[in-house]
Amino acid sequence: MIKVGVITASDKGSRGEREDLSGPVLKELVQDIQGEVVEYVILPDDQKILAAKMRRWSDELELDLILTTGGTGFSPRDITPEATLAVADRLVPGIAEVMRAQNLQVTPKAILSRAVAVLRKRTLIINLPGSPKAVRECWAAIAPALPHGIQILKGEVSDCAAALPEQEQTE
Repeated sequence: MIKVGVITASDKGSRGEREDLSGPVLKELVQDIQGEVVEYVILPDDQKILAAKMRRWSDELELDLILTTGGTGFSPRDITPEATLAVADRLVPGIAEVMRAQNLQVTPKAILSRAVAVLRKRTLIINLPGSPKAVRECWAAIAPALPHGIQILKGEVSDCAAALPEQEQTE
């Protein structure tokens, strides 16, 4: 089982003025990768608060995967990527690149996403968009690779090439 935390970044959502629609979508989607949401919270668009939650979930709760939704656009209050980068040990640029490429097939506005993906200790943290539709589209693009990446991160797999067909190993 993959232990997952979901953070919805939303000022209005954190005040109860807007229903969170994307967080519940993520809670449903993680089941595709044998994930279980063990932590879920709606937080205001505040860099210190978001970063503190990510640190706690990674360092103390040792979650395998933290998914954020919201706060990745151009609005002055959209600071989820900055909060994520503040807690990062290493970057995982391919994940955000694939999400943007996938969404670019749907809308040219995909290039406006500032989402990032990072590693903190043995936790993978991924920023996703704030709309349920975009969350589903991005998830479809990245989900197939996540279990393997998390296995590597947790030290459960060390020889990736051994699992590939011989032809793929030599290419």
